[in-house]
Amino acid sequence: MALDRTRPTVTVCRGCCCGTAKKHPDTDHQAQLGMLSELMRDVADLRVTDCLGPCERSNVLVVTPSEDGHRRGGRSTWLGYVFNEDAGSDIAGWLRDGGPGLADFPRSLRRYRFERLRKRR
Repeated sequence: MALDRTRPTVTVCRGCCCGTAKKHPDTDHQAQLGMLSELMRDVADLRVTDCLGPCERSNVLVVTPSEDGHRRGGRSTWLGYVFNEDAGSDIAGWLRDGGPGLADFPRSLRRYRFERLRKRR
C-alpha cells in the first residue's frame, strides 16, 4: 500500500526487542499496536517494520513529517519507551495539529524524544 505523503507517517518498530514479550513481558503488544492503529486512523499512515536499531529505547516509533511539514523544516522525530495510551494519544494530537514542521512538539512527549545518531561509514 502506498503511503499518503499529505499526512505524517508513524513507523512502529516490532523487531528483536520492541513489541516482544521476551523483553517486555508485562505489555500486551498486540493491544498496543491496535490502540496506535485506532489513534492514527485519521491523522497519519501507520507502518510496522522490523528492527529500527535503538533497542535500548524500545518500544521505538519514528514520526515522519508530511510533504508540507517537510517543506517547512520538519524532520523525522524518534520516540522511545512508548508503552501507554497516554503517549499514543499525545502523538495523535500532535499529528492532528500537523506534526513535524507544522505544529510545536508537545511538552508531554519530551521525555520520549531522542536524537538518532547516524552510523559512521
